[in-house]
Amino acid sequence: MALTRYNPFSALETLPSEFRLLQDSLGRLLEDFHRESRPWSPAVDILETDNELILKADVPDMDMKDIQVEIENGTLALKGSRKFESENKKYGYHRIERSYGSFARYFSLPDTVDPDKVAAEYHNGVLTITLPKKEVAKPRTVKVELKN
Repeated sequence: MALTRYNPFSALETLPSEFRLLQDSLGRLLEDFHRESRPWSPAVDILETDNELILKADVPDMDMKDIQVEIENGTLALKGSRKFESENKKYGYHRIERSYGSFARYFSLPDTVDPDKVAAEYHNGVLTITLPKKEVAKPRTVKVELKN
């Protein structure tokens, strides 16, 4: 069985072209309203290993100078701004779906993170922030001997 995307306006496709033009205009208006009313923030994955927490944020098409990573009072702040480049007026856009503008994300850090050893790197549109754990928080194995 093939999956098909639900189109609530499929019945209108048989109507004259004036109605289809109205449908397209309303669709674009609603998309623009939804996009403008929703602030942009990058998608983030957080994973934990034995020695560190790793945060990966999708920030494509951005320069590192436009991204700030700050740690204060047990909170990691990820802030930045992606600018819309409209210098090229020779071309016209048919669609603009990517979000632009400022963003800010905040993450509470556990006490086990060592804020002095945090590192960040940016590669292929992914910002990776490595948050090493304190030595006290790392798991260790203790051998227990049984006495008869």
